[in-house]
Formats: sequence, C-alpha cells, structure tokens
Amino acid sequence: MEKIVEQTLLYDFYGELLTEHQRRIYEDVVFNDYSLSEVAQELGISRQGVHDNLKRCSRILEDYENKLHLVEKFVSIREKIRRIHSLSQECDSMDKEELVSRIESISQEILEEL
Repeated sequence: MEKIVEQTLLYDFYGELLTEHQRRIYEDVVFNDYSLSEVAQELGISRQGVHDNLKRCSRILEDYENKLHLVEKFVSIREKIRRIHSLSQECDSMDKEELVSRIESISQEILEEL
C-alpha cells in the first residue's frame, strides 16, 4: 500500500485518539504538505520538536493498528466487496448457481472477518 494511503487510513481510523496538538502537526505535515519549519514557526516550537512529534504520532497510529487491526480488516473487506461487484458485472456470462455460490463464499469470508 502506498505510504500516503496508509497514513490516511491510519489517521482516519485512529486520529481522534491523538491529542489536538498532535493532530494539528500530523495534519499540517502529512495532509497539508507544510514543511517542518513552517509548522514549527506557526506553533512556536522547534523544527526538531515538530519532527519528533510527527514520528511519535506515526508510531502511536501504527501501534493502534498493530493491536486492533481495523485498517487491515477494512482493506480486506473492501477487496472482497470489489470482488462481489466484479462478479455482479459478469453475471450475464456466468451460470446463476455458480454466481450465487461465489458470492455466498465471499460473503462468508467477510462475516468471518467481522
């Protein structure tokens, strides 16, 4: 998975668990593409302080994912839903029983993940 996509998903799932200060730094650097110097000047802290805070935020978000696996489950389920969607597009060229069987199988995989 691309780094920015991974960072976005981690933040979407766990960002609210960061402090407001941490969220602001993370959003400014990762999503708003501000430099460390710009964020440091805006917040009145050192560039090193911004860097350390950014690394800490990334580690915290990754630690939550390592414990809860919500992003992993989301990505897996999204892929299975895409497979179901793809099957629905092919339904005219496929035997109805085979189609139902494959959709049931994928649906069962999703239910087991939840």
